Amino acid sequence: MTIAQGDSLPDTSLIRLGKDGPEEVSIPELTSGRKVVIFAVPGAFTPTCHSAHVPSFIRTKDALDAKGVQEIICISVNDPFVMKAWGEATGAAEAGLTLLSDGTGAFTKAIGMDFDAPPVGLMGRSKRYAMLVEDGKVALLHAEESPGVCEVSGGEALLAAM
Repeated sequence: MTIAQGDSLPDTSLIRLGKDGPEEVSIPELTSGRKVVIFAVPGAFTPTCHSAHVPSFIRTKDALDAKGVQEIICISVNDPFVMKAWGEATGAAEAGLTLLSDGTGAFTKAIGMDFDAPPVGLMGRSKRYAMLVEDGKVALLHAEESPGVCEVSGGEALLAAM
């Protein structure tokens, strides 16, 4: 079942690269009592993710902050080392975005956003989406029909809907 507006996020964890190596980040702790944007991409360094999706949230970060968003989180089914390198390569880390790893795909599967694309070597990946989360509940959800486009899930589209 795919997550929908009004649903609570599952009690799962993601991984970030901390000063002492990989560390778990609890979704409930990350979102409880907070207003955050979570967006997901099929893969770090893939064309649309790298050139369109992440840049859209870098461009809209100040405007989202002005709307009360406390953190912008990018999730991908990649390892935390790749996510750290990608955050540096895109300028997302410097811009203040948080890039987290869903290495096992547990969060992605729990919200029903997993898919496979064997022709391009993507297995067990996340569909492209963006959501506004308030106190652990989905307030807005914008999911793309195709993983190769970034239209309704981009920063500008989510900002306009707020």
